[in-house]
Formats: sequence, C-alpha cells, structure tokens
Amino acid sequence: MKKTFLLLAFACVCTLLQAQTTFKYGYLSFETALKAMPDYAAAERNLADLKAKYQAEAQRVEDEFNKKYELFLDGQRTFPLPILRKRQAEIQELLEKNAAFAAESKRLLEQAEQDAKAPVLARLRTVLNRIGTDRGYASFLTPTTMPCLSSTKRWAKTSMPW
Repeated sequence: MKKTFLLLAFACVCTLLQAQTTFKYGYLSFETALKAMPDYAAAERNLADLKAKYQAEAQRVEDEFNKKYELFLDGQRTFPLPILRKRQAEIQELLEKNAAFAAESKRLLEQAEQDAKAPVLARLRTVLNRIGTDRGYASFLTPTTMPCLSSTKRWAKTSMPW
C-alpha cells in the first residue's frame, strides 16, 4: 500500500513538473512556403523542360514503332518465313527497348526531381529552423502532407525520447 501511494505521488509530481514546461509551436503550410520560393519555381521549370524532352523522345520512339508495325502488318502475308521471323524479332526488340526506355526515363525523372528539390527543401528547413530558434518555437505544425519540419534546438534538448 505504501509503495502504491509513493508511486502515485511520484507520478503526480512528474505530471505537474511536465505541465509547467510550455512549448510554443509555429504553424505554417510547408507546401505554400515551398512554392513561394523562387528557387522552387526555377526547379519546377527545369523539371518541366526535362519532362517535355523525355515525352518528345518517347513519342518519336512510339511513332517509329507504329510505322514499323504497320509495315509488318501490311506485308505479313507476303513475307517468306525467314523474313517474317526476322521482322517479328525486330518488332519484339523495339517493343522491349521502348518499355525499358519508359521505365528508365521515369526513374531518371524522379531522380532529377529529388536532386532539383533537395537544395530548396534544405534551404527552407534551415530558414524555418532559424526562425523557430529566434522565436522560441519547439517545432512547426503543418496541415499538409509534407513531412514534419525539423525541430528547433530547444525542442531537441527538452523533448522526450519517443
């Protein structure tokens, strides 16, 4: 009984001590702040240009494939068997190359997006961390789906390890 009482008293004291520590939080839309940065607009333009180039190349390759396939279908009945097999193999190879190009271009575009936006995100986080430190914020709350912003030094020193 005595141990239970001491444990309950200790819990109450800890709760009261923790309740006295107040944290201030900053609130902003991370996506809106990010999109307002000139660096972000430049990165978006560069990515749009790169995406347009990849789309133009994909369209050219698709047109080339369609032309060869139409020629194959037009002459399919008149080709001798060795030529027919050779053309089928060429079309199959072209199809596989087109699929590989599409997958590789998608991967490269995603990587280019990450590479282009990484310095902008780092700069925004640095600025917000400085603002948070100057104003005494423990952290920033954001209503968007972006990841939580980096916490300030005060938060890192006083936060619970969870």
